[in-house]
Amino acid sequence: MEKVIDEIMAKAEELGLDFYEMRFEICPAEILYTFGACGMPTRFSHWSFGKAFQRIKKEYDYNLSRIYELVINSDPCYAFLLQDNTLVENKLVVAHVLAHCDFFKNNAYFALTPPDKLSDMEASAVRIREYESRYGRDEVEAFLDAVLSIKEHIDPHRLVKNTTTGKPPPAGPQKDLLLYIMHHAHYLEDWQRDIIGIIRDEMLYFWPLMETKITNEGWATFWHLRIIRSLDLSEKEVVEFAKMHAGLLQPSRWQLNPYLVGLRIWQDIEKRYGREALFELRSYTNDLSLIRNYLNEDLVQELDLYVYANIGQEWRVLDRSWQNVRDTIVNNLVNCGHPVIYMEDGNFNNRGELYLRHAYEGAELDIDYLENTLPFVYKLWGRPVHLETVVDEKVTLFSYQGERVSRRFVKVHQP
Repeated sequence: MEKVIDEIMAKAEELGLDFYEMRFEICPAEILYTFGACGMPTRFSHWSFGKAFQRIKKEYDYNLSRIYELVINSDPCYAFLLQDNTLVENKLVVAHVLAHCDFFKNNAYFALTPPDKLSDMEASAVRIREYESRYGRDEVEAFLDAVLSIKEHIDPHRLVKNTTTGKPPPAGPQKDLLLYIMHHAHYLEDWQRDIIGIIRDEMLYFWPLMETKITNEGWATFWHLRIIRSLDLSEKEVVEFAKMHAGLLQPSRWQLNPYLVGLRIWQDIEKRYGREALFELRSYTNDLSLIRNYLNEDLVQELDLYVYANIGQEWRVLDRSWQNVRDTIVNNLVNCGHPVIYMEDGNFNNRGELYLRHAYEGAELDIDYLENTLPFVYKLWGRPVHLETVVDEKVTLFSYQGERVSRRFVKVHQP
């Protein structure tokens, strides 16, 4: 295996890839799926990770899906390979991983990622275990539930040191709910503010991965294809690689396959603009810019993309116009697919209540999810919370004061 890795790394460097120092580990399925469920090898404990592990493990046991590798954005870059992989599978995986690492190292959205994030997460996990020992596991887990319910509501482009003694955020509407609550919630203890900081810091690490999913997976698929085709494979190995690669590119009826869409876009860019354009775009693009600028009419037709919806009791194709297909995908990628919620007023009604506003742009919030989440925000803030959004084209205010979620139609709030 070491010889194979050396050969593939030499070929990747020959083709122009530039990656961190690599560390490869071969892991049993249960270990790799534990890492996959948590998102990292070193992270705090939470019941949601166990739930994700059971789902992943069941899919593996029934041969419905499988994780071939897990690569960590760090320096050095760690790659964990599945013990059950065949030699050909590992060749593909190693080539795929090297391209991921090249993307991590050279893409602007990963430029601020701490190189020793694994150590940071391990230290955070130790602190949370200490809080569990001191305050009780149920108490800490209940608080984690509340923080994780709004973990996506950060501002990834705001460079603020994540400590309780750092400079507080400025007044006015703010997108970073976790940061605002961490600094301004009324009754939180120091350990609770620390946990909010930990979750926010981890989301800042994961956010670039989320906003470059299509770009990154397409880049890795493009290069593993190029690298493997340049190796001296036997006829049997060629057939095995072709089957695995075809499975990776299998279109889905319900969602975009990032490997397929990303690959076709990168191939089209090379065809139209040349090899140098690939490396230039790799340095600053993300999914939004890649789709908006390079998903053209020919690709939409080739990939058979369309806009669809559930009408009545059946799914119907609504639009095949390539511009509308492209724009729909772009709209779904804004803020990594999560609604944008602003902190509008931290002293609403002059009673210290929290007023949040949904940046409505045509897509309504999931009302059940909203009503289940507001009590968690109340738990964090310590006082009544309100959320302004649009339901059935009417401005609606949802409120929670400790007992139940209420709603009423309102005029647009002017803080």
